[in-house]
This record gives sequence, C-alpha cells and structure tokens, in this order.
Amino acid sequence: MSTSSEKKLILVIGATGAQGLKVIEALLKPSESGAPSPWAVRALTRNVAGNRAQALAKQGVDVVQGSFLDFDAVLAAMKGVYGAFVNTDGFTVGEQREIYAAIRIFESAKQTGTLKHFIWSGGPYSLKLGGYDPKYKVDHNDAKGRVADFIRVQPCGTGEGEMAWTILTFGIYMDMLKFGRRTPARMARACSSIPLGEDPVALIALDDLAWWVRYSFENIDKSAGQDFTIASDEVSFPTFMKQFTAVTGKPAVHIQPTPEAWFEIVDNPDQPVARMNSMGDGTTTVRQNFTAWWHWWHDSAKLWPVDMKWVRSVHPGTLSVEDWMRKIQWDGSLDLSTLKSGEVGEGRFKFDMDKVRAL
Repeated sequence: MSTSSEKKLILVIGATGAQGLKVIEALLKPSESGAPSPWAVRALTRNVAGNRAQALAKQGVDVVQGSFLDFDAVLAAMKGVYGAFVNTDGFTVGEQREIYAAIRIFESAKQTGTLKHFIWSGGPYSLKLGGYDPKYKVDHNDAKGRVADFIRVQPCGTGEGEMAWTILTFGIYMDMLKFGRRTPARMARACSSIPLGEDPVALIALDDLAWWVRYSFENIDKSAGQDFTIASDEVSFPTFMKQFTAVTGKPAVHIQPTPEAWFEIVDNPDQPVARMNSMGDGTTTVRQNFTAWWHWWHDSAKLWPVDMKWVRSVHPGTLSVEDWMRKIQWDGSLDLSTLKSGEVGEGRFKFDMDKVRAL
C-alpha cells in the first residue's frame, strides 16, 4: 500500500476482532480539527479473504496474511511501521501460547530497531490481584496480566533507537451487554440473567478503548511507560436494567442466578475454553474459566479500582452506559456479532437459546 509521506504506519494485530475494527476506525478518521488523519494502518489477519478483512481493504488498510503465532510473518508485517497495537486472542490459542506469543511479538518489535511505540491491549491480572486465590484464576485475564508484568520491566524510551511501550488495562466490553438480553420485539420485557448483583462492574465501550489507543499514539510524551487502567462506566446489572428502561421506555428485569445455575443455559460448558486446546489435556474448561470470571467481577470493584475521575479528566467524552445505548440506538436486541467468533459461529462460548428463552 502506498501511503502519504506525512502518515505514520500503525500495525494492528487482532485487526478483524472487536477491538481491532474499532481501533482502525479511530485511527483512520479525521482529526478533531477536521484535518486528515496522520495515521495509516496495516492489518495482520489469518484470513485476508474474510468479510471483515475485505471491508478493511476497501477502506485503504494494508491487509496482510499471517497469524500472530507466525513470528516471521509478524516481523515482516512490522517493516516500515511506526507503532503497533497488539491484541492477541487467548480464546483461540489458549493461555500458554498467548503469553509466549505476546512476549515474542514484543521482542520482534524491539528487533526491528525502527518501531517506535508498542501498545499492549491488556486486562486485569485477576489471579494476582486476588492474592493468588484460585477462585480468581481467569485464563484470558491472567495471560494479559502476565504479559503486562513482562512489559513493565522492559526499557522504554522515545530517543534514537529506543522503543516506547504503553499498556491499556480494561475489563468487559460495554458492547457485550448486547449478548444477554431478550429481544423486546419478541418478548414482553428485556432480561439480564447474570450472576452479579449490586456490585458495580467496570465496563469499556469499544469506542472509548479506540480513543485511548489513538490518544496514546498521538501523545507519546504522556503515554510512554504508562499502564493506563481505563473504563467507560461502572454500573451494577440491576442499575443497568433501570437505565435500559429509562433510555428505551421498555420494561426490564435483572435475574441473578448462581454461577452454577447460569451454566445451565450455556451449551457444552465442560469443553476447553480455548479453541486450539483439546479435551483431556488438562486445559481450563469454559465452566472453570467463567466460574472464576464471575467471582472476579463480583469482587473487582475492591480488588481492581478504576479512577473514573481521572479517566474522564483525560477523556471528557467518555461514554456512560446510557450514552452508549443512545449512541448505538440499542433496543435490547440480542446481538452476538461484536466478537468475530460470535459473528462466524466459531466461539466455544455459546448459549442454549431454548433455555435462555425459557427463563
């Protein structure tokens, strides 16, 4: 792809996933002044012929073939790149492969000698934050957190021959609230069936995450060497249902099952949580991983506080849950397309919709 000499090239790893698409959208859009974006994007994807990859190519993105487990392909994709936003997919490759791959990707970025800014898409290291209590052992959280621990002790600089790094640590996508509702067009009320009660949960709108990525690239003097703990809003699920009614005018109810009862609506919860793992290899199952996940989010407000006052001081346009619902004009419809695995039907984590409708 030929790019204007004024534009700096950003490699996005995980480009066709939920985060990657929003990050690319944010990087390509004009600046707040109305000036053209100073960024161009290269997207690494396993399937350049996929619908999402083809849509990116039509936007002028340089789409290149490769897996983040193929380190030769990763290194080749880094040629001529100013920065990289890296989001690895533990639900595909598993916790151990993800940790190793992320470290090798960081090392590859350093190896180039020219890549100036590495941004890691992180998550709360729930096992560590919970005092290594195994009830908080969440594979997809802990892999991100272990990699962040590795990055924090690496050199960071913006001078000649140096590379800066930034970590963005965040929790549940606000956009995933669309996963658990009944469709008002078919049901008398919207319903949230989540094993959480009045405890607030830190949610991140993907639009806000993308804002932080561009902010970090454009303000390297402020973001270099930083681990930004970010969220869009903190809300309990009963409160969310009240907000849903306030925004849509539709009745809504929150049901709080136990984690054990919640798994009754999950299809095949005792298979491995990572798609590349097999039964019988000692891998974590969907049930084990998400039981710990519910325990973590139940206690996360005290174990992993987010300074929302600071977040909003840096990003005044941060979306509340109500802002987000209005922005996307959401009516409560069930929508699994946020995650690529949900869109193409690859995900191990699926609901038995007959049981969901019977709630």
